[in-house]
Amino acid sequence: MWQRVCYLLALGLLAILPRLALAQGGDDLLSRYKLASGDVISIYVLGEDDLKREKVRLTDAGTIQYAVLGEIRVKGLTAGELEQKITSGLLKAEYLKNPTVTVSIDEYRPFFINGEVYKPGGYPYVPGLTVLKAVSLAGGFKDRASKRNMYVVRDGTPNEARMKVELDSPIYPGDILTVEESFF
Repeated sequence: MWQRVCYLLALGLLAILPRLALAQGGDDLLSRYKLASGDVISIYVLGEDDLKREKVRLTDAGTIQYAVLGEIRVKGLTAGELEQKITSGLLKAEYLKNPTVTVSIDEYRPFFINGEVYKPGGYPYVPGLTVLKAVSLAGGFKDRASKRNMYVVRDGTPNEARMKVELDSPIYPGDILTVEESFF
């Protein structure tokens, strides 16, 4: 009987732990994804339809136009940081007294794959993408493809440094994946 009570109590606590962590500043549960050129976002302000911006693609400079605030540099910010930036801008402009801003990512910038795959090119990114899944999207490995010599250049990496990757390595928006040719 006590075991069941303890079990149910533990389940209840486990259900509210994520909310407690957020309330206590649990940054580890927030998105770390940095926005960049090509991403598509939507911005909502609770109760203010005139401030809604839906499906806005970031410019090549990583900026957006926003009512009241003008051009905002978004590149390098997370969705949460952009929410804070817009909130503080609306407060500073004295446009709203207590704005509630929400930013969502509607479409991530694409990733690219080249080399020994059947359909090299750019593909839409989806969260949870791995090298193997990316290769599958590109039609699979060609007969001469090396499953050991695959490299990725991460978007924003200085000097475009190539990193060796495995089949289960993650792929991120803007990455360029290269599958080398095998000689045996």
